[in-house]
Amino acid sequence: MKLTASLILSLLFFSVYSQNLNPRKSLDPILYPFYHGVASGDPLSNAVILWTRFTDDTLSIDSVEINWRIATDTSMVNVINSGNGFAHVENDWTFKVDASGLSPDTWYYYDFEALNYHSIRGRTKTAPIGDNDSARFAVVSCSNYEHGYFNAYRYLRDRNDFDAVIHLGDYIYEYAAGGYSAGIVDRDNEPINEIITLEDYRVRYSHYRLDDDLRDLHQQYPFINVWDDHESANDSYVDGAQNHSPSTEGPWIERKSNATQAYHEWLPIRSPMPGDLQIYREINYGDLMSLYMLDTRLEGRSEQGGTSSDPNRTLLGQNQFSWLTNELKTSNTKWNILGQQVMIAPLEVFGATLNDDQWDGYDYERTRLYDSITLNGIDNIIVLTGDIHTSWVNDIPLSNYDASNCTGSVGVEYVVTSVTSPGLGFLGSVAGGTISLFNPHIQYTNLSEHGYMILDVSKDKVTGNYYYMNSVDAVLSGEYFEDAYSVLDGEKCVDQASGPTQSSKDPPIFAPESPINGTATINDQLTAFTVFGTYPNPFYEDLTIQLFLANDQAITFECYDIAGKLVFNQEIYLLSKGLNYVKLYLSSLSSGTYSLVIKSENHYSSKKLIKSY
Repeated sequence: MKLTASLILSLLFFSVYSQNLNPRKSLDPILYPFYHGVASGDPLSNAVILWTRFTDDTLSIDSVEINWRIATDTSMVNVINSGNGFAHVENDWTFKVDASGLSPDTWYYYDFEALNYHSIRGRTKTAPIGDNDSARFAVVSCSNYEHGYFNAYRYLRDRNDFDAVIHLGDYIYEYAAGGYSAGIVDRDNEPINEIITLEDYRVRYSHYRLDDDLRDLHQQYPFINVWDDHESANDSYVDGAQNHSPSTEGPWIERKSNATQAYHEWLPIRSPMPGDLQIYREINYGDLMSLYMLDTRLEGRSEQGGTSSDPNRTLLGQNQFSWLTNELKTSNTKWNILGQQVMIAPLEVFGATLNDDQWDGYDYERTRLYDSITLNGIDNIIVLTGDIHTSWVNDIPLSNYDASNCTGSVGVEYVVTSVTSPGLGFLGSVAGGTISLFNPHIQYTNLSEHGYMILDVSKDKVTGNYYYMNSVDAVLSGEYFEDAYSVLDGEKCVDQASGPTQSSKDPPIFAPESPINGTATINDQLTAFTVFGTYPNPFYEDLTIQLFLANDQAITFECYDIAGKLVFNQEIYLLSKGLNYVKLYLSSLSSGTYSLVIKSENHYSSKKLIKSY
């Protein structure tokens, strides 16, 4: 290609990264302006969080009113509660509300409306109270976009036999495009750089939430989320992370703040007050079970390494540890279930621990937790774990553990594999045999497959059912059940089950896939392209625009100062259908307020920008 003067000038002012439309990611015009769908989470017996995100590239205002309602029927006739609020630009146009006044153990349907447009309807369920004979959960973790299709989410969406999704973390990954990847066509990260700023994290969440399978799963079931490390950076702890370099990436406290703010904006979770990191919490399902969602990453973790018996090294931190042990001591439910990130059962070969990122690296605090459980006579301890992209079922051994007669165990741990993130592949079978030889408390491993677990909780037992995908390299390649393990009420060791457990409840009606008709109509011009965000704003040197194109087309970017003078003009002669990531270099502009106009042949969008010093 000949480098003309005009081409050289163009290269100085913009760069483009695009992603063609693929079978598992779409921007259906009928979803406008709620392209990211709807979601719910943190179900209580009388309330649940409802979430959506408003996207309209024709508005120049800083907020828009959102109306919400929740009903007992798919037609939204029997409305139980309703209200309104605002989606604000400072919250990345996300909106969530704690819908209260609900009945326990009930399926509900909900939707949102703004500017006479309706979202798709979502479906959610409240937790029960009092006497309750069963509960079922889908348990997932580690969903790396670049390592494959979210087939596990799609198969879970269609099951219709569980109450909620428990996501144990690594909902997103922070790496740059190609940085931790299987190289699957059209499964590239956006933005393409490693995410560090608040705008970076927001774009990454937006990108994930446009995946059809994840969006559809959120629509039909409430989520109970907790973060692991990749929602911020790999192997994170209170004061830093393995994948964070302050010299080139800035102070860790700023990156951690950016990561946690975007997490609370984009996920249907009850959020603390601004600046408060606490994410650990308890959710009860009647007198059947208490679910304690724990934070083993950002709340109180000391840096990995060092001596595991050092009393100054913590994984939970003192506040969370005291909260958890007090809740366990005062619990009056049958089962006490801990949802957390890293394996609590020991993992050793030739007497040496294999991973000091797990509880093995924090043995002093683990021993304190065991002592509190045993000295207070707390029974029916179940631990749910993610993080390591592999499946395990463990007894949780004390020093006097004896596998032959099930003595010396604290409880049972179920480790769920990844949705997509890589395990050990063909080395899994070899490693599994070696691990079992040195760790008699480990009753089951699958170190290579991806999938999910169905946790079935009843009065007399808890069962973990393991399901795997045939492949994550292709869309909906098939799934299969492999094994199930149960622990009986009052026992502390696990046994292999005869087969998968089944739900005894009638399946509820799915929420409809399309929005109900509002008074507004879809204008074809609105679907020519859609701007999801302009980041950062205020900006200093460069500005990133995230937009979706319905077709291949030319796009023009114009910037006007407060007097209406055109100060920047750039046309990209061809952008590809699908998601695009355009960076404009505007460092030459003076500080002040500007209007950015984005135009195609039959559509335009206007955004207010602020150029900082």
